[in-house]
Amino acid sequence: MYYRAKQFWKIVVCVFLAGGILAGCAGMFATPIEKILQNPRDYSGKTVTVSGEVVEVAGLIFVQYFVVKDKTGEITVITKRPLPRENTEITVKGKVEAAFSIGNKQLIVIVENEEK
Repeated sequence: MYYRAKQFWKIVVCVFLAGGILAGCAGMFATPIEKILQNPRDYSGKTVTVSGEVVEVAGLIFVQYFVVKDKTGEITVITKRPLPRENTEITVKGKVEAAFSIGNKQLIVIVENEEK
């Protein structure tokens, strides 16, 4: 009986450690931006995580946004949180939306979750 209890606690500790490691490695499980842009209908309204470099930052009167670039592409992120600095690495979680469409062109964005 003692042996089984000892194994149980080892498993519990391993699960918690693995969860912490996975949380710290969120960028490893990010969706490639190219996949979102090539298949916007598959991702529309869904929450995704993207990681990359902040290549542009803008705060306008009604909206603030930044652009994240990974090795596959770049996407605009609309946020209500404080803007990140340009040229920093970031991981963002948010919902994929079509901001607007003109003819056959559309702007696909991620609306960042307000909570961290």
